[in-house]
This record gives sequence, structure tokens and C-alpha cells, in this order.
Amino acid sequence: MTLITEVRLRKVLDSRGNPTVEADVSTESGGFGRASAPSGASTGEYEAIELPVDEAIANTRELAVPRLEGQVYAGDQRSVDQLLHEADGTDDFGEIGANSAVAISMAAAKAGADMLGAPLYQHLGGAFRGATSPTPLGNVIGGGEHASGGTDIQEFLSVPVGAPSVSDAVFANAAVHGKVRELLSEQGVAVEKGDEGAWAPPIADSEAFEIMAEATAVVGDEMGFTIEIGLDVAASELFDGEEYEYEDQTRTADEQIAYVADLVEEYDLVYVEDPLDENDYAGFAELTSRVGDRTLICGDDLFVTNTDRLEDGIEHGAANSILVKPNQIGTLSDAFDAVELAVENGYAPVISHRSGETEDTTIAHLAVATAAPYIKTGAVGGERTAKLNELIRIETNV
Repeated sequence: MTLITEVRLRKVLDSRGNPTVEADVSTESGGFGRASAPSGASTGEYEAIELPVDEAIANTRELAVPRLEGQVYAGDQRSVDQLLHEADGTDDFGEIGANSAVAISMAAAKAGADMLGAPLYQHLGGAFRGATSPTPLGNVIGGGEHASGGTDIQEFLSVPVGAPSVSDAVFANAAVHGKVRELLSEQGVAVEKGDEGAWAPPIADSEAFEIMAEATAVVGDEMGFTIEIGLDVAASELFDGEEYEYEDQTRTADEQIAYVADLVEEYDLVYVEDPLDENDYAGFAELTSRVGDRTLICGDDLFVTNTDRLEDGIEHGAANSILVKPNQIGTLSDAFDAVELAVENGYAPVISHRSGETEDTTIAHLAVATAAPYIKTGAVGGERTAKLNELIRIETNV
């Protein structure tokens, strides 16, 4: 291992045209890594803090960079990430910003891999290295916080569970995305795309379900394997503190649980993310008890990649899956800790992008390194296909 000799930070664009933080990490042996932080629109209350980019960069240059340069080995990820925590001095990266922290953390990992001449997934893998690649979840119809005027449910996902390879799964999701557009056109529905490249038609959730059912069935028949449906309800965005407000009606917590359970039954959903408010551990536990043997009930806003919140969820029996977003918690080490705790307790880890993304491909390697069953990274769009194409490259080189 060799020491980190230089950490450089700059402001770059994300996929929404907003500024984000990019980090370069160089080592004394010539190792180099570059990474950039994503940003979410639908965010959990308990996420690590994303500071305004200029403030994050200035604070990090003052507080963290001097602790890293010449002081820590690039291949020692735990030490790098611990120094980021110590430099920040808060529980939520309120001083240097999770956006700066995660960019440096990922860049250091890449520098460590480069120094060893190994792919990033091998450098990160350790005890988690598995033989299988993750199945990509493809966002093909969307609304909520990702697309004004779209569906109430934030994401309708294509899930190619029967795909024999990552490549087949990637192209299946792209085909479902295209088929959805074709079906909407046949109905005379003009559509635009949301933040993650999904179609954002002005239709009711019920119509979206029917279109998804037809599109996945047709493409599945054409490709010769099963494609199921998943959801990101993003229910915290619908919750007003008492009820869940949909376009056509409101639902109490009990009614929301019954509604989602009925959807699982009717559409054979294999994945349901954030079906209830981020503070409703009891509701998550009830829903998991009802349908958790048939589908993944995944906590995103519920857990925010935070081991303390995941421990609470495990104690309550809330959910059976966790969404893992490194920028939610600030470092790769913290993300790995969440995966480890989840796996030890029978929860499935799902590695995820954000709605505001960059061309960075770290999460593709993280998903392979942790043997995650699923990765959520869109279906189309350059910042999404960057991850998908990287998964194909990894699979063909394994």
C-alpha cells in the first residue's frame, strides 16, 4: 500500500444539470481514482447531509484534505473513511457534506484498486465476493418527485428475474422501456421522461399497472424469460402526517397496507420499495408479515443505509430488504456495514443509484462486490447506461 499524496475537488454537473462534487485521489506509487457524488430528489429525513457544493468543497479542503494527504494509505479504505468522519466531527457529515465525503471515499477506493492493478469489484469484494451478478431493476414508468404530472407511485420497475445474464437483463429492461412508449403512443398519450429516464405519462396508477403488465409479458415472451414488476412507492412523499394522499383518494395507514398487499397479489410484484412512511416501522412489519414470503419489502427512506435504523427495523421485523446508497451515509465503509448487517439478518441488499446521477460507475462494482441480488440503476440514459454497461463488462471479464 502507498500513501495518498493528493486529493483534488471540483464542481461538475449531474444529470439534472445541478452542481455536484467530483474528487481525484492520487497516490505516491502512481495510483489514481476519480469519483463523483450523486444527489437525490426523493430523500429520506434521516440521510446524511448534502451541503451546497461550494460550501462542501471549501470545508473539505480545510478540514479533511490535510488529514488525508500523506497521512493514510489508499488501499486502507476503513482508515480513509474513518479520517473523513473524524475531520467532519458530526454524525451526519454536517461539516464537510456527504457529497464531498462519498466522492473522496469512492475515489480513494478506485485509487487503491488502480495501485493493485485490480478491478474495483475485486478490491472491494473481500468476504462478500459472490459468483452471481445482480439483476438490474429498470425504472420505466415514473412520477412522484421524479416527474411532475406523472403517476402517484414514483417508480414502476421492470425486473427480469429470469434473465440468464446481466446483458440479457439490461437489454430486456431497455426493451420494456421501449414497449411502454409504444403502448402509450397507441393510446395517444404524449409523454416526456422523468429524472431517471422513465416515461412520465399523465395517467393513473391503475393504467400504469396494466401497461407494465402488457409490456413485461410481451418482451418476456420475445426474449424467452420471465420479467416481473416492481415498485418504488416513495410513500413518505404521499404521507401528510395522517393519511396517504393520492390523486383520486386518501388512504389511512391500514388502508395503505391493504392496498399494497392487494397489488402484490394482483400483479405478482417481486419488489416493493418504501410502501409506507419512513417512520412507520410497525406498518412495515405488518406488511412484511402479510406478503414478505412472496416479495421483497425494501426500506429506502426507512433505513437510509444507516445501521442504527436498520437495527431498529430488524428488531421490529420491518421489511426484508434494504436499499443501499453510499451517498445517503457518506462512505463506502458505512455502506458495507449496512450490507453486512442486512445479510447477517436475512435482509436482501439492493444497491442503488440516485435520481441526480453522474457517469460514475462505482455502484456497479459495489453491487458485484457485495453479491447483491439486485441493483437499481435505471434502464436508459447515459448516466444510467454507464452503470449497466459496466455490469456487462464486469460479467464478461469474471
